[in-house]
Amino acid sequence: MSNEHLILALAKVLIAAAWADGELTHEEVNSMKDLLYYLPRLSARQWASLQMYIEAPVDEAERARLVEDLRDTIRSPEDRDLALKTLDEMLWADGEVTEEEERVVTEIKSAVESVDISLLSRLVKGMTARRAQAVADAPNREDYFEDFVKNKVYYGIRRRLDLGEAALDVGEDVLRTLSLAGGVMAQVAWVNPKVTDAEVAAMVDALQTYWHLAPEQAAFVAGVAISETASLLDRYRLARRFADACGYKERAEFLAVLFAVAAADGHVTVDEIEEIRAIARSLKLSHEDFIDAKLEVLHDEPQQ
Repeated sequence: MSNEHLILALAKVLIAAAWADGELTHEEVNSMKDLLYYLPRLSARQWASLQMYIEAPVDEAERARLVEDLRDTIRSPEDRDLALKTLDEMLWADGEVTEEEERVVTEIKSAVESVDISLLSRLVKGMTARRAQAVADAPNREDYFEDFVKNKVYYGIRRRLDLGEAALDVGEDVLRTLSLAGGVMAQVAWVNPKVTDAEVAAMVDALQTYWHLAPEQAAFVAGVAISETASLLDRYRLARRFADACGYKERAEFLAVLFAVAAADGHVTVDEIEEIRAIARSLKLSHEDFIDAKLEVLHDEPQQ
């Protein structure tokens, strides 16, 4: 087993331990990232896989699966020594160790040292004889790693659906199209520093009108889209994938939806217009299509 796999598995367990109380504050997230910075030999893709665990809570079942993954990577005394050495380096990286940090790392080190006796289960509170089945059934967000990288809106929706936080009775293809539409609309809403309630309402209305979602379903998709696109997304990839999934008529109508989102707060800025113009190109629509959509929504605006 390569050292990279061992270090990566160890990092995921550390993040899972940090989520033990169900919350990571902004300060804790930054501290965790600082801590993980000291991990050696990780590629950009591996760092992205760690980001998946930093961004959303890790529950007990998923933590159990991560501990099992770590357990499987420790195959020799050398592996165990490397894990222990890395834990020490991370613990003392900033020269200061809090009581809680020391407690968590000591617990993990004890588990690593006793891997052949299976004391790693100490990290997983309350697991019983059902543990093996629970681990097998535990959620694995890495099943959606490509979506985490390429379409975070779909990743966010899919994860919440899998966790039972919402219900959306649509096929997989429709779900992906909804995610793309939500992501592109949210990109327009986020052109200005603050997304308004009126802009979210315009998104919800569009999802109900064009995809026939119930109000609570449309609000769920819009809410995930807004929250996921607060961070940087590849807007061109989202628009291109939406273009590939939809016919010309749908794309042209959707352009008017984007202007409606921009206009929802009572004023359309130049930046919003230029954002929609760029999206129109990615949607494989013409300048005439762009002007038609703008005229449909912004009757009194000068045309460019």
